[in-house]
Amino acid sequence: MDRVSLRPPVFVQVIVIALACMLLTVTPAFAQEVSIDLGGENALSGRIVQLFVLITILSLAPGVAVMVTCFPFMVIVLSLLRQALGLQTAPPNMMIVSLALFLSYFVMEPVMTEAWANGVNPLLEGDINEEQAFARAVAPFRLFMEGRVDVDVITELAAALPERQVGTGDEYPLSLLVPSFMLSEIQRGFEIGFMIFLPFLVIDLVVASILMGMGMMMVPPAVVALPFKLAFFVVADGWSLLAGALVRGYAT
Repeated sequence: MDRVSLRPPVFVQVIVIALACMLLTVTPAFAQEVSIDLGGENALSGRIVQLFVLITILSLAPGVAVMVTCFPFMVIVLSLLRQALGLQTAPPNMMIVSLALFLSYFVMEPVMTEAWANGVNPLLEGDINEEQAFARAVAPFRLFMEGRVDVDVITELAAALPERQVGTGDEYPLSLLVPSFMLSEIQRGFEIGFMIFLPFLVIDLVVASILMGMGMMMVPPAVVALPFKLAFFVVADGWSLLAGALVRGYAT
């Protein structure tokens, strides 16, 4: 039997390496200060602190992959599609998340490739330091998020702390850009989900009206409408059309 590969996707590896680069730029001084408090040999204590912080950062890598990619939009739309069909466990959550993950990988591959070529690979070859590598690796993700973020969302969020608001024409800090991007993707996902719900809602209303007209009030309309909604979605080749529409939304 073939072995199933447990190797994480390439874009997760790129994000993990970028986080490690950031970690290497900030931990030496921190490790030295903590090593004094821990006692013993400074070198050994510093290595322990670096290892502890590195493990913590790597545990947050999946969350970072969610924050700076199109994964939130993909998984929200697919989850709302399942609700619109009236299905509770089909497709299962693991399949929904996996499909959203690989669609995100398909969309984000050029960004990941650019981040690797400009930031991670020169660092591995010793051409640049960790700080330069982090800045270069983050630049493609910043450009991607700035192209998708809603201006109203980022303005509203920045107005919550006016003393920290950046000036006109300046780059938005990541602390502002990342949550604004996530909120924009969530909002856009709900908008698409509303459009997906409409045709299935019409089917539910038609079935409920027919059953009421026939006097079959004890028959649950959702049970009767389910095969019609499945047939409509399958005949329309809904999965391919939806996946293509989601991917094309990031082509502009």
